[in-house]
Amino acid sequence: MSTTTGLFYLFSAVLLFAAFRVITARNPVHAALYLVLTFFQGAMVWMLLGAEFLSITLVLVYVGAVMVLFLFVVMMMDINVENLRDGFWTHFPLIALIGVVIALEMSAVLMGGFRVAAPLPDPAADVPNTLQLGKLLYSEYLYPVEIAAAILLVAMIAAIALTLRARKDSKYVSPGEQVRVRAADRLTVLKMDASQVDAAPEESPPHDAAATDPTPGTKP
Repeated sequence: MSTTTGLFYLFSAVLLFAAFRVITARNPVHAALYLVLTFFQGAMVWMLLGAEFLSITLVLVYVGAVMVLFLFVVMMMDINVENLRDGFWTHFPLIALIGVVIALEMSAVLMGGFRVAAPLPDPAADVPNTLQLGKLLYSEYLYPVEIAAAILLVAMIAAIALTLRARKDSKYVSPGEQVRVRAADRLTVLKMDASQVDAAPEESPPHDAAATDPTPGTKP
């Protein structure tokens, strides 16, 4: 077994374990962190396959942006984990059925792709895969890229709206009210008459109790 093959099996095993923990972790923050580990292992597998651009994109985009957004949403939303666990086993048959249907559809599509006998065209030796991918994305797939960017923008706006919604434990400020604010509404100048404050009288030094209060039977 070569070093590349050993690393591939290692990264794949960690990827499967992390993906399993994403759906079995009880804490949403732990599940998001396991998803970060899954993305990293997938990036390493792509690096072994020679897809450097896809590997770096997976780390920068998904780990550096999307997962940070997930963590902020999970930590800032008021999620009661106990209430989410109550109806899990009640809806488990439907969840299992949907999972089996999705797995069968993906298997049918992937096995159909594996049965293709036509060889793939070899890329040019002097052209890097990043340049080829860029030309392909921004020429033949320009509109799908723009649609994906619009979907990500809508998702980002929705996440911000969820975190800034009015809650009893959140400090919500309306942006419209901040824009329409005026200095006259926030600052009031009061005119007060001048007044003189008398100085406090100086305190007299304490007297000696023996000098002021003579003992009984003695003359002052």
